[in-house]
Amino acid sequence: MFADNTLTPKEAIRLCALGSLALGPVTYGALAISIRHFVSRVVGPTTEIMGHSIELLKYEGLVEAVEGSGDDALLSITDAGREEMRLLLMANLRESSNELNKLVVALKFRFLHLLDVNDRLIQADLLVEVCERELARMEDLRQHHAGDPGYLVPWLDHDLSLMEKHLDWLTEQRNKLYETA
Repeated sequence: MFADNTLTPKEAIRLCALGSLALGPVTYGALAISIRHFVSRVVGPTTEIMGHSIELLKYEGLVEAVEGSGDDALLSITDAGREEMRLLLMANLRESSNELNKLVVALKFRFLHLLDVNDRLIQADLLVEVCERELARMEDLRQHHAGDPGYLVPWLDHDLSLMEKHLDWLTEQRNKLYETA
């Protein structure tokens, strides 16, 4: 992890693999295709992120082959893999909005239901807090440039409107989690 307890690109791929296996056993080949599909749809095709080896997860004891071999090996997550997945899901989010953050948020939403209730609530609060801080940063930028000529302010107004809707949605989802806890 980075020093701020946020995921590196390789750890995001690791989370994708472990979370996918936590949903149920899958073959080696299908897992590789699933990871590539999910990541490339969220952040676009990138070789920088896609270089993580499933073999490393097996070597570390996070994943095990339960039958077969090669691309046809049926893989399953181990108890150590479940704990690693939980640690990765509980990681912080970066303050800035970038492609890696977008992937990590998508992974959190994809696998949030695999966490226990208290961890889900912690993550829901984290998602809302990060969005609130990002909104405050952009509002400050808009306020600073309010009198500027050009197209920055209308673009910021549009972006702020989307961010406010996003925050409303996140808050609603968080509140639903608290109601069912």
